[in-house]
Amino acid sequence: MIRIVGAGLAGSEAAYYLGSRGVEVELVDMKPNAFTPAHESTKFGELVCSNSLKSDDIWGNACGLLKEEMRRLGSLTMAAAEVSRVPAGGALAVDREKFSAFITEKLRECPHIHIVSEEVKELPQSGVVATGPLTGGELYQDIEKKLGASLHFYDASAPIIAADSIDMSRTFTGDRYGKGTGDYINCPLNREEYEAFVAALLSAERATLHDFEKGEIFEGCMPLEVMASRGKDTLRFGTFKPVGLSGEDGVRPYAVLQLRKENAAGTSYNLVGCQTNLKFGEQKRVFSLIPALAHAEFERYGVMHRNTYLPSDRLLKNDFSLRSNPDLYFAGQITGVEGYVESAMSGLFVGIHIWNKCNGIKSEAPEDTCISGALARYISTENRDFQPMNANYGILRQSVSLRDKKEKKRRLGELALKEIQRFKESIFGEGGK
Repeated sequence: MIRIVGAGLAGSEAAYYLGSRGVEVELVDMKPNAFTPAHESTKFGELVCSNSLKSDDIWGNACGLLKEEMRRLGSLTMAAAEVSRVPAGGALAVDREKFSAFITEKLRECPHIHIVSEEVKELPQSGVVATGPLTGGELYQDIEKKLGASLHFYDASAPIIAADSIDMSRTFTGDRYGKGTGDYINCPLNREEYEAFVAALLSAERATLHDFEKGEIFEGCMPLEVMASRGKDTLRFGTFKPVGLSGEDGVRPYAVLQLRKENAAGTSYNLVGCQTNLKFGEQKRVFSLIPALAHAEFERYGVMHRNTYLPSDRLLKNDFSLRSNPDLYFAGQITGVEGYVESAMSGLFVGIHIWNKCNGIKSEAPEDTCISGALARYISTENRDFQPMNANYGILRQSVSLRDKKEKKRRLGELALKEIQRFKESIFGEGGK
């Protein structure tokens, strides 16, 4: 029996891949007896920071391409996203409750997956550790002791507001550059409004971090107030950028905050890119300075929490197993992949590698001509400045020389999916499975 510790995206992927193929799995999670500081649902595969899985563009976005790679390998996360999708232009956003409910149901109904509610406190000798970016307590200490120093970074989640509290007369709908189906609500600000917002953001009181939460902030999930501190126009070139957007008068605003549906019913909206560590009262005060949000009702305030990842480049092989112990695998953000989809990908591949081992099939990561293979090889290649990595074209083996960026991305996508097909056939034979 394969023991998998943690039922987040990565652990759920690994458990489902193995269990659905007849391998006996013991899936251990501390829910519902205990929760991390950022989790609150009793369901598995819980999404914490956002309901967006980023772009769904296969041919023009690296994360979109990664999703397609995973679909072709039978990903549980991609199946859950499909049945819980909410409109979000070119992005793949989901209703979080439906998403987690689907994953939980699939795991519970599989006769080969045995779910145990227990808090694991020691690093196991075999199986899978998929305890996520909030790994802590005695398990964290044991990992640190047995494997060497673990590293920290920190990220924050964005607030969610009630749809009927948005002043729609101060907004316009539409996706950037007109792409998508016009699902975003855009909240424009003129120069005076923008500068007043930034000034309030910079002077607002931040929540006090606990001792275990003090450390470096990861660039990919930077709190809004930290971004603003880098210069008064920083937000206008980032989260509040107006490029590609214009109001009903056809004029591009000075700055724009975008809102995205948080659930299928459209009763809640996420403040896109507004992850923050401000105190709750300060969040209401500051965001209410945006004209369209003057009377916004907050359903969830932004929170900041600790993320933990291993120095995987020194510890793991490209199949996510320990170099010092090939029977023990790690999966998820603890390995140094960053993002929902990337985390799920690592769990899917851990499941594949363990299944291969059980069936006497030689197993290693796909080539780095596909996103999943490139990520697996990135986290297992020694790097003096090792940091968590998202899906991006830069990690692919660059074998395409084209000036047209759009055509280059399409060609890279074709090569990636060709490699995924080759990888499938190396396991299941011609045609895959």
